[in-house]
Amino acid sequence: MTQAITDSKQASAALAELFGTHKRVVFFGGAGVSTASGIPDFRSVDGLYHQQFAYPPETMLSHSFYEAHPAEFFDFYRTKMIALGAKPNRCHTKLAGKLNAVVTQNIDGLHQMAGSQRVFELHGSVHRNICQSCGAVYSAEWICSREHEDAAGVPVCPACGGRIKPDVVLYEEPLDEHVLTGAVAAIAAADALIVGGTSLVVYPAAGLTRYFTGDTLAICNLAPTDQDANADLLISCDIAAAFAF
Repeated sequence: MTQAITDSKQASAALAELFGTHKRVVFFGGAGVSTASGIPDFRSVDGLYHQQFAYPPETMLSHSFYEAHPAEFFDFYRTKMIALGAKPNRCHTKLAGKLNAVVTQNIDGLHQMAGSQRVFELHGSVHRNICQSCGAVYSAEWICSREHEDAAGVPVCPACGGRIKPDVVLYEEPLDEHVLTGAVAAIAAADALIVGGTSLVVYPAAGLTRYFTGDTLAICNLAPTDQDANADLLISCDIAAAFAF
């Protein structure tokens, strides 16, 4: 039977009990985890998909757009996808050190910044930007510094002049098989799975929950998800507030 909670104090108590009674807890999270850090999500009222741009965000975050319109792609990438000033919030810090693994759809690196060691980044990271010719890796700070770019504002590798591509999974691109395999194994081995800050509509990432066979599934999200009926613990409140224990 699902236990539904809307009060943040009750949610904190329930999550604290979950951590106290399980040994292999995995957290599977999405953009809602980082909104309290000042990074907008995608599908909420104030999310990126509800803002007006020259092209739809889904288009600008596609592989074909990166190839055909690199200047516009990097302008959007620098201004909307990289948040150098963002810091981990209470959810990130509370999870650090408590989990068997973090599986995240986020590309901001905040789980690692908070201290989590085993993190499967399904959609990559803005903190790795790779030369497609020589394989050199550049930081998000380097991308934003605009020290090495062509006349159109597209970053180029100072070592070989090659094209730079963020190590993020764009629309039309597959997930990294190694990362995906690790995430599946972590979820399959968990005795408790906490799903937080994700609407569970982006596949194949959302389909990973089907590999969970443990005894407690907790979902913490403001909006309903398709998996709510399967949850043992259903928390409908701000995720950062829920992790106040």
